[in-house]
Amino acid sequence: MSWFGRRAATPAAPERMEIPLFPLNSVLFPGGVLALKVFEQRYLDMTADCMRRAAPFGICLIASGEEVGAPAVPHAVGTLAHVVRWEMEELGILLLAVRGGRRFRIVASRAEPYGLLRAEVELLPEAAAVAVPAAQRGLLPLLEKVAADVGPERMPLPHDWHDAAWVGYRLTEVMPVQPLAKQKLLELDDAVSRLEILFRYLAERGLVK
Repeated sequence: MSWFGRRAATPAAPERMEIPLFPLNSVLFPGGVLALKVFEQRYLDMTADCMRRAAPFGICLIASGEEVGAPAVPHAVGTLAHVVRWEMEELGILLLAVRGGRRFRIVASRAEPYGLLRAEVELLPEAAAVAVPAAQRGLLPLLEKVAADVGPERMPLPHDWHDAAWVGYRLTEVMPVQPLAKQKLLELDDAVSRLEILFRYLAERGLVK
């Protein structure tokens, strides 16, 4: 068959799944670790079910509403959360450590009668690994210092200093900025653009050069 007779390859359909949501005033990044204190019954039940099935739940930044009480309205882009450690030192209070997985976008959501949000989500594509550009390599000494200060519990191994996405996620999660700013950086698909924004912000404050 000639080149002109070939059909263009059909793009793969986005991967979808249904997950429970845990809206928070925090942002979880792929590969990051977040400590959670769970005490509302809806989230205790959700966590128990996810751990039993070895399934993730979704963490999204709250767009409006509160962490407790009536279901909050989440931002559309969030991150899958996989439970890596748990303990219950006090009855009815569950302490979790979760690790960030794939980013997702909410397609549709609904609230259960007892207040838990469930959503159909579309997993966002994982970008191919891209090296940290020379123009942003000044970020690395700062991140290396932060990693040494917080330790592997807060910034788990392996440390991929050469990957632009990993470096950008790790810097963003420790930056002393508002959660909405972190959300905007989570939503960026381009890892290099994320590094450019971070470098400009830190350079203006004399923290990198």
